Amino acid sequence: MKRLIAALLAAACALPALARDDRPGVFDYYTMSLSWSPEFCSGRGGADQEQCATGRQLGFVLHGLWPQFERGYPESCGRSRISNGLRDQYASLYPSPKLLFHEWNKHGSCSGLAPQDYLALSARLRDSLKIPAAYARPQQPVRVTPGDFEAAFHKANPWLARDSVLPVCGAGGRFLREARVCFAKDGKSRSCSPEAISYSQKSCGQATFLMKNVR
Repeated sequence: MKRLIAALLAAACALPALARDDRPGVFDYYTMSLSWSPEFCSGRGGADQEQCATGRQLGFVLHGLWPQFERGYPESCGRSRISNGLRDQYASLYPSPKLLFHEWNKHGSCSGLAPQDYLALSARLRDSLKIPAAYARPQQPVRVTPGDFEAAFHKANPWLARDSVLPVCGAGGRFLREARVCFAKDGKSRSCSPEAISYSQKSCGQATFLMKNVR
């Protein structure tokens, strides 16, 4: 029996790993990640003065627009680079130029779009989403359930598909880290994948989470 188990394990290890498809344009949908800036700035991100200087009063900021598979995601699909001129044109899209370059290299390069078109789509989708008034720039911490968080976004944006806005938490589910909003490849709202929904539920596993106030 021991020899049989050993043989089966050896055979399993010899099987080729499932290859991830990192060809530009080959993906299923987009996730727009909106980072909750107060949480980012309360940790190691606080050293980033472009985003975290006192008085900036930033709430949700664009982290990135990520091509996704129904399970997993592609990354670093090409070598084209964003020019300094394009960076300057979209300087207000991300909280820092460094993040703009990083997001294009890791995620945008997998979109199959030219840098100009990817950034234009990122700006259009970000601007299409209305942040609920209670979550825009709260001066005091906001405690909310995952269900009420999603319902507030749907009330402010009736066009959103079911399960298309997901909270993601850190610190054992105690604090909001980001919101993830799912779109089809044509930019229309769609439900997030079961994998993404499960990840949200596990990360925000407590009855409520806290949205830290802006500063």
